[in-house]
Amino acid sequence: MNILYLSQYFPPEVGATQTRAIEMASYLAHAGHKVTVLTEFPNHPHGIIPSRYKGKWIEYERLNGIDVVRCRVYARPNKTFLTRMGFYISFMFASAFAGIFLRHSVDIVYATSPPFFVGLSGLLQSRLKSAKFVFEVRDLWPRSAVELGELGNMTFIRWAEWLEKTYYTRADAVIAVTRGIQSDLKQMGYNSMLVLNGTNTHVFRPIPGHKQRFGWDNKFIVMYAGILGIAQGMEQLLEVVERFKKFTDIQFVFVGEGPMKEKVEKIKADKQLDNLQLMGQIARENMAQVLSASDCCLVPLKKNPLFLGALPSKMFDCMACEKPVILSVDGEARAVLESAKAGMYVEPENSDQMEDAILWLKAHPDRAREMGRRGREFVRLNYSRLSQAKQLETFLIDIVHS
Repeated sequence: MNILYLSQYFPPEVGATQTRAIEMASYLAHAGHKVTVLTEFPNHPHGIIPSRYKGKWIEYERLNGIDVVRCRVYARPNKTFLTRMGFYISFMFASAFAGIFLRHSVDIVYATSPPFFVGLSGLLQSRLKSAKFVFEVRDLWPRSAVELGELGNMTFIRWAEWLEKTYYTRADAVIAVTRGIQSDLKQMGYNSMLVLNGTNTHVFRPIPGHKQRFGWDNKFIVMYAGILGIAQGMEQLLEVVERFKKFTDIQFVFVGEGPMKEKVEKIKADKQLDNLQLMGQIARENMAQVLSASDCCLVPLKKNPLFLGALPSKMFDCMACEKPVILSVDGEARAVLESAKAGMYVEPENSDQMEDAILWLKAHPDRAREMGRRGREFVRLNYSRLSQAKQLETFLIDIVHS
């Protein structure tokens, strides 16, 4: 197959979207398929394009057997609604323009969303190249933006809903990444195939001996590794951190970047949260060392019905590194964690329960280690990215020949 894979986010950027995209694309390329990824000049989440791309509009690279075509986008460090819309729409136009100049034949155009407008570029490319169009849904946009208060203009919402319907009705196949998303799509009247979130158990694995390296000897490390975003409820996490100021042997570590970073830094300074270390963004190839140096991992989302169908990939990364998870996400993610017996569920935005869970894991290290071991084995058997990539390949071959 010749596959044109559209993903606005892609390595060297770090994040769940980037990881899923490169691992799926790499597997397909190594399986003998020609894969071309259309993506942006790396800038996320800082909004700063590296100087090496100065004066360029398009850059061609080769990575892991993949042809990578990078496009200039409207990237800004200041994240407002208007700058975000400019960011997303600029990639839609830039990727559509770059795709026109790809001369080889294409069997499938695969667009992963969000960002939402990637779908429009993908739909256009599929029509121009007489290729099948596959639309991957990792988040039900614009619904999620509306429910999180990020989008309120009714005219824009109606237009986005029309565009969403256009994607679903004109796609030759729709891929859902969680059972919850698949169920929501079915209620909306659309069929979809399921290719779940997961992790690479070869990259994410327990690597002992790094606690001393990070200066965390004799500390119980509570780690949050992910985007410092609105949906994650950073204010509530910081409230929990503040409750533990009196515990000299408990250290919180936040790993990552995101739109809430400045607010997190301000609250840390204002409340003198010396028990919180902000590590910033860590390269994916080093994350297993960082996660392995923790004693438990937090996987939070705000209390919103929208997240009942969420399945955060960071949960699988932590489990693959044999770390017990404190999960404050109800619904599908909770069912997975409880099936694995790999951690503790606490009610979203419930600081009392999260505090109790941290103290319980600290007081029961043997039980915590057993949760970690069960978690890795469960992920290895059920949520391996390799098996999911094989599943995706089978789907795509069937679509090409349908």
